Amino acid sequence: MRQWQQVHPGLDLEPIGVIGRINRCAALLQQAADAQLRPEQLTRAEFDLLGTLRRSGRPLTAGELARETFASGAAVTKRLRRLEEQGLVERRTDARDRRVAHLTLTEAGQALSDRTLPDQLDREQTLLAGLPPEHREQLAERLAELLRHLEGSIPHVPR
Repeated sequence: MRQWQQVHPGLDLEPIGVIGRINRCAALLQQAADAQLRPEQLTRAEFDLLGTLRRSGRPLTAGELARETFASGAAVTKRLRRLEEQGLVERRTDARDRRVAHLTLTEAGQALSDRTLPDQLDREQTLLAGLPPEHREQLAERLAELLRHLEGSIPHVPR
């Protein structure tokens, strides 16, 4: 922010203090998650697909996965192909509409998801340990407030 202030002293840089820091935190958290998941031959984005399928309780389409994970259809397709090759996800064609595929976890996918989640949560707890519990709670509340505002104000743009 100090550098931008020197370049553009008249600009209100407050958004950088929030948005810039959220983006930087997200990038650092992504790197940490990817590093931890590397031994499982997964990326965080692939783990998110497995988790979405695991907690949904029902088969999902690629479009539903894209909406749930805020990923593009192309990115979801690429990740699903890799997860299928690893034997973690299976695709079943819809009996009524052969253009639609329903995706579910295989037993191996469910086992990997269940085995990996506790480690991910432990790692995330460690990453947040530098903040006192009351600060984490306040941060979670403020981020939820921001998320509700953003979800209601940013128009959906098809990917």
